Amino acid sequence: MADLPPASLSPEKDEAIASTPTAERGEVASKLVDRFAIWSGVAGLVPLPVVDVLAVGGLQVQMLRRLSQIYDVEFSANRGKAVIAALAGTMIPATSGMGAASALKTVPLLGMLASAFVMPALSAGATFAIGKAFIEHFESGGTLLDFNPPDYREFVKAQKAKWDSRSSAEKTQSSSAASS
Repeated sequence: MADLPPASLSPEKDEAIASTPTAERGEVASKLVDRFAIWSGVAGLVPLPVVDVLAVGGLQVQMLRRLSQIYDVEFSANRGKAVIAALAGTMIPATSGMGAASALKTVPLLGMLASAFVMPALSAGATFAIGKAFIEHFESGGTLLDFNPPDYREFVKAQKAKWDSRSSAEKTQSSSAASS
């Protein structure tokens, strides 16, 4: 189990995670990734350039820590940050888009409006893809030490596309419901 500060999890949650049957781990992990993807989208709304990217990165490291607990994989914050940075590097279009969207916030009014639409979607999509890549890796018996980001490049692209199609389907449903 990962070394955690004593107050980071309650004993009830530790017990619940440890006693989760293997078949249910994937479902619990997927729900966790969905939740962190939404929170990353919210963090993308932070109006300060760079602070938003740091907030999203912090959420991704926290998500990785929680996934490590679910799969009983030793977690190191420094290793987690390095692995997420390396994985984000394999997703250059998404990460450069996040940087550009964050930088847009420096442009008064118009930049803020544009980044308010772009940054949350990119942040949520990247977090979702990273989370799914780690679920896949941990389910195959991997650890943080043997994670190789280039091996997951295509998987991450597919998960990002899945998130994008899921987001556009939700928009289509809400607009058709509004017009009814």
